[in-house]
Amino acid sequence: MSDLITFDAAAKVFHLHNQEISYLFAIEDGGVLSHLYFGQAVAAYHGERRYPRKDRGFAGNLPGTERERGFSLDTLPQEISSRGEADFRTPAFVIRQANGAQASRFVYARHQIVPGKPALPGLPAAYVESPDEAATLIVTVVDQPSQLSADLYYTIYRDRAVIARSVRFHNPADQPAVTLEQAASAQLDFPAGQYQVLSLPGAHANERHLQKETVGYGIKTFASGRGTTSHQMNNFIALTAADTDEFHGAAYGIDLVYSGNHALSVEKDQIDQVRVVAGINPVGFSWELASGAEFQTPEALLVYSANGLNAMSQTYHSLIRERVVRGRYRDQERPILVNNWEATYFDFNEDKLRPIVDTAKKLGIEMFVLDDGWFGHRDDDTTSLGDWVVDRRKFPLGLKHFADYVHRQGLQFGLWVEPEMISKDSDLYRAHPDYLLAIPGREPSPSRSQYVLDLSRQEVRANIAGQLSDLLDQGYIDYIKWDMNRHISDVYSHTLPAARQGEVLHRYTLGLYALLEELTTKYPAVLWEGCSGGGGRIDTGFAYYMPQSWTSDNTDAVSRLGIQYGTSLVYPPNTFTAHVSVSPNEQTGRHASLAMRGNVAMSAVFGYELDLAKLTKTEQKQVAAQVAEYKAIRPLIQFGQLLRLESGNDYAWMFVSADQTEALLYTFHLLNNGQPAFHIVKMAGLDPAKQYMDTASQQVFGGDELMHIGLYQPLQQQDFSTQQYHFKAINPG
Repeated sequence: MSDLITFDAAAKVFHLHNQEISYLFAIEDGGVLSHLYFGQAVAAYHGERRYPRKDRGFAGNLPGTERERGFSLDTLPQEISSRGEADFRTPAFVIRQANGAQASRFVYARHQIVPGKPALPGLPAAYVESPDEAATLIVTVVDQPSQLSADLYYTIYRDRAVIARSVRFHNPADQPAVTLEQAASAQLDFPAGQYQVLSLPGAHANERHLQKETVGYGIKTFASGRGTTSHQMNNFIALTAADTDEFHGAAYGIDLVYSGNHALSVEKDQIDQVRVVAGINPVGFSWELASGAEFQTPEALLVYSANGLNAMSQTYHSLIRERVVRGRYRDQERPILVNNWEATYFDFNEDKLRPIVDTAKKLGIEMFVLDDGWFGHRDDDTTSLGDWVVDRRKFPLGLKHFADYVHRQGLQFGLWVEPEMISKDSDLYRAHPDYLLAIPGREPSPSRSQYVLDLSRQEVRANIAGQLSDLLDQGYIDYIKWDMNRHISDVYSHTLPAARQGEVLHRYTLGLYALLEELTTKYPAVLWEGCSGGGGRIDTGFAYYMPQSWTSDNTDAVSRLGIQYGTSLVYPPNTFTAHVSVSPNEQTGRHASLAMRGNVAMSAVFGYELDLAKLTKTEQKQVAAQVAEYKAIRPLIQFGQLLRLESGNDYAWMFVSADQTEALLYTFHLLNNGQPAFHIVKMAGLDPAKQYMDTASQQVFGGDELMHIGLYQPLQQQDFSTQQYHFKAINPG
């Protein structure tokens, strides 16, 4: 462990380090933890970042140090901060003491270094498979008057440029209850400088578009208050140097492993320092920490890259793919599926679905997924949520009868569910109207004609688990698509007293995690896919339970370029799914070639969302060719290294195998003009000493040529064109 984490007792400095990164902080005057450095690995530290002393106006000092005006919590870079003790910047912790005061000051008490990485009770987190993969520093800090303590967890991996951080609060058994009003997972203070912040805002059917802003004075918060990760703002940001791009410059990623309300705030202070605080959104949050109780925050994954955004993304990709995703599908290739939603919507029965299955078999597709409308008496989106029983009007012989037909055709069978929701027109609501999140005396607000079940309650989770187990125990379901088609309002649980209603949304998230842990553990053979109106809950926390998620309800290939580009900033391509749909597209009305739709969708976990039986013979041949092509390149797409090359009117991205013997390049040109420029695309990530053959043209290029000279793209007499290049090394040794 000492090769990963050291403590210099004389200098009072902690150093977390591997071959890629160093993270340094010190015990300062008064026991305050002072942040020193996070960046490229250094062999040793000799005190050069000890914070200078300067008396600054209106900057308070530590109690009992009236003559030492140069040391102030209001300017000192810190590991954690709290409200009420003269640090006027954004705090990590806000604690209401038993006497009502919002004041605390946490100081160093002790520390320990342990091998590996402890699990977080009730929460998803990155993990290790062997204790020697990582080491964890646990620093205990104490607020002396209240004796409330916090364990600060820092894990560094041996071979990854990652620091995992979280906090566990302990209230001693002999102390009165306190209330956590803000409990962040990580604080990161940066020295004075010019920074940009990258975020992933969006909307339903328009998720995770890369936004880049200069960090100015004041506070900017990237948050969701919708009860979930949300389409509107993902729970990831990156702080970068002003000149950072895909391949050059410093980038610091902050990813919160959480699926509920989140907030990542960025504040530039009066002397150009920048503070980032990441954790549960404090708006509407409070948590009573009773005597003897503990509270664990979600985990934040901090990544440093000295070589631009691609290197940052690759660190996240390998970590999420290998040490967040779990279960048998973590390392397995994911099947090519066809989903019936855009083919039939609610209007289907077994006879109408069979031709899609038959055509899927002929085209080589591997799974059929039955979407919304198979249960209760659901002919539209106003009924039956909560009643997970088969609609015998549509399946008079039962759903298993149809699934058996799908299996006889050589396909796997998948099913859509939305277990967190309830319709008023349902047997569950008629039996248990109290299961809703609803405020007494107020009519709850519908969204998509549905309401939210109170997953903070064990009996509600037991009902859902029981109904889904009745389905899954029959053994004919190979895949579950878990959807959530509204955000959470009317936040009130009937099982909590009035003073603790601020706990509801976090308890909901913990309840969801408990339910997912139970079901995914009980049914490990099922491939679970997350969804929330498309990409409303794509986050690292959900990836812990479900190895893939539906990226967006927008299946238009041109729209998906930006959506998938932004998604790839954090999430590996084998955790998000993409389907070919009809042209003109049903969301945008845009026409795009089958080649364009196919190349975009093949850049992730691949599938189709249309009526295969209505395709022309020519289109069916194209689809069969796409399916065969994807099967050949699937290992490269799902487990290779993704490199983003260009975005804008021209997109380009590529996939490279770990041994650099195979590479796949996709290029996309959007809008033409009357005098087009000749466009050159340069590849990356290849071995410059290797010779690569283009499998289509049989032409051979040096890796150095492809990366430095590049390829002219052919001119097209159409908008929305695409090219695919597949290279294999002819001297792989």
